[in-house]
Amino acid sequence: MRLHYLQHIELEHPGSILEWATANGHTVTHTKFFNGEPLPALENFDWLVIMGGPMNIYEEESYPWLAQEKDLIRGAIAEGKTVLGLCLGAQLIADVIGGKVTKNGQPEIGWIPIWWSDKAQSDPLFSFFPQNSVVFEWHYDTFSVLPPEAEVLAESEACSHQAFVYKQRVFGFQFHLENTPQLLQGYIEESGNEMIPAAYVQSPEEVLSHPEYLAQNNAWMAEFLTRLAQTELAAKERKYITG
Repeated sequence: MRLHYLQHIELEHPGSILEWATANGHTVTHTKFFNGEPLPALENFDWLVIMGGPMNIYEEESYPWLAQEKDLIRGAIAEGKTVLGLCLGAQLIADVIGGKVTKNGQPEIGWIPIWWSDKAQSDPLFSFFPQNSVVFEWHYDTFSVLPPEAEVLAESEACSHQAFVYKQRVFGFQFHLENTPQLLQGYIEESGNEMIPAAYVQSPEEVLSHPEYLAQNNAWMAEFLTRLAQTELAAKERKYITG
């Protein structure tokens, strides 16, 4: 399987997703916008993973590559590719499929409980998640409106749209399951001044005091990716058998 990821800033890389891909022998390529790298042709990848970042989806004047990135996401969805967006990546997908991205009522920074829907709990791709899962968040905007074809899978107290699926192959997570200890430390060093404790904002000390949450998030990400890959493989085998 050929996985291509889009990285917006040097700090925010795919973390445990890369570990999973390497362990499973998948080919990984990337576009690092901060290095001016080009976007791939659609035929050159199977999965597209879109990372987070501090910019907003509507800041095309400041980040001209956002327009080209949206075109690639749109094309990948039209071609039936598997697409996974994390935080900003999920917001970019939502924008491309006809949703709206707006400022959330309150920021969420830190370890936040989310609740998976009954639909998610009955879906083999998500059924392994505890209905109440603690995930890592760092966002101010959110995909507040989604088109009818997209199904919301999870919510939190402060944000009603935490995850969605679109056309069975396109997934958006407002949260981060891919973080490594190095990524968390980097976020805090870079933007720890934003972590002024509030209703849904935790201090750096609180975030770093839960390595067990980090390990669990990585395990969940690996399990989701594994199930997704197995589902796709099974579908291809059925298609081959039936001709």
